[in-house]
Amino acid sequence: MESENLRLNVSLLRRRVPNLTSAAKAVGLRPATVSNLCTGKISVGKSEVRTLVALADLAGCSLDELIIRGEKIEMIETKIKTLDLFAPLAKGGTVGLVARKQMGQLVVLSELFYRLKSQGLTTILLMPEGEFPELQDVLENVEVKTYSIDETYEKIAALGVEKEIAFAADKSHVVSGEIYELQGRLQQIGIDTVTSFLLDLTGDVMDEDLPYGPLETLWQFDADLSARQCYPAVDPIRSTSSVLEGAHMDQNHFFIQQRAQKLLRRYRELRSLVNVNGEEKLPAAELQTFKRGERLEAYLTQPFYVAEEFTGQKGEAVTLHETLKDVQAILDGSYDKEDVDQLRFIGKI
Repeated sequence: MESENLRLNVSLLRRRVPNLTSAAKAVGLRPATVSNLCTGKISVGKSEVRTLVALADLAGCSLDELIIRGEKIEMIETKIKTLDLFAPLAKGGTVGLVARKQMGQLVVLSELFYRLKSQGLTTILLMPEGEFPELQDVLENVEVKTYSIDETYEKIAALGVEKEIAFAADKSHVVSGEIYELQGRLQQIGIDTVTSFLLDLTGDVMDEDLPYGPLETLWQFDADLSARQCYPAVDPIRSTSSVLEGAHMDQNHFFIQQRAQKLLRRYRELRSLVNVNGEEKLPAAELQTFKRGERLEAYLTQPFYVAEEFTGQKGEAVTLHETLKDVQAILDGSYDKEDVDQLRFIGKI
């Protein structure tokens, strides 16, 4: 099983098991394990058979229906360094943004809509119930606003199967099951070109095990990065994507991503020690690790086009190829003598 290109049929799980958190717990599955299987953090080939059987039972389907073989997941290159490297956007999939208020999730969504619109995608926002003035910046890059699931279906159906769409909705529509109903209806008429973004404007999503149900991509925002104004404050360790499954991605990308995550994990541990005891207490080898992690974290910040008037900095787009080249150079020590501040909020090096 491990050698095959396998992945879960996440869209089927979404349709068949609306409240996957409760359902998973009821049959003895950890929601985190289910989430990691959906996003590819745990490969299907290495998962326990009993876990897959339990998921198939929940969905009322066979293992052959639950497991998709041989289909490569395409990535939409956003040219946002930390997203493309650590948790790529799965084309036609569903991505969940997990953040509290003031962590910058709406800026990230607005920037993505700006960039995707420039790539030819149609941007659609299903308006949440209630007043959310903070959505105003996002609306500037929204081409179609809708106010109900039925209206959203009609607008997307009218655009047809040829048009690629970036669609966003608040969690309130997820809880009701309407989003999954919409996705099912669109699949029935052959439309699978919709990439969906789910967010929670209340911020309560941070306290839930599986906040949006099965996802192809998960972007977990980090309070510490946000507090230190390291934007975008998307956690490079806890964020993940089904695009990252070994069979779906370029092996060089996979290798560099794994090395970068390992460095950042150790850097975070050392950062806690440095905050208490200072850098001088670190052994020489650990100090080098700390400094490289500091430089990599600085490099992963990036100026956004939608924030130019607020920051005074020109937005930057960095191809995945350029990101991989720069990150490998940082990991190999090529920029050990570079001032950390020179790497903050730049594009490519």
